[in-house]
Amino acid sequence: MAKKRIHVFYSGKVQGVGFRFTAESFALELGLVGWVRNLNDGRVELEVEGEEGKLRNFLDKLKNYFDKYIKNVELKWLDSIDEYRDFEIRFY
Repeated sequence: MAKKRIHVFYSGKVQGVGFRFTAESFALELGLVGWVRNLNDGRVELEVEGEEGKLRNFLDKLKNYFDKYIKNVELKWLDSIDEYRDFEIRFY
């Protein structure tokens, strides 16, 4: 299956609930690479690369785990840029 990249913004009560650390855990479990970070406006932003099926699984896991906290998801599917080697939580 072809590698893809997703760029996502989550809004709602997504900060202070372990979102970044859970996203990192799911990404590592699925062998995905990229990053996640909190934004000053209360959203969480992430960019993740990997096989399309694994990315869909990742998105489903986040949705199921944080369903009561997520109000809106802005998702873009993009071509892989093969830029990342691991998954990290960014603090900037």
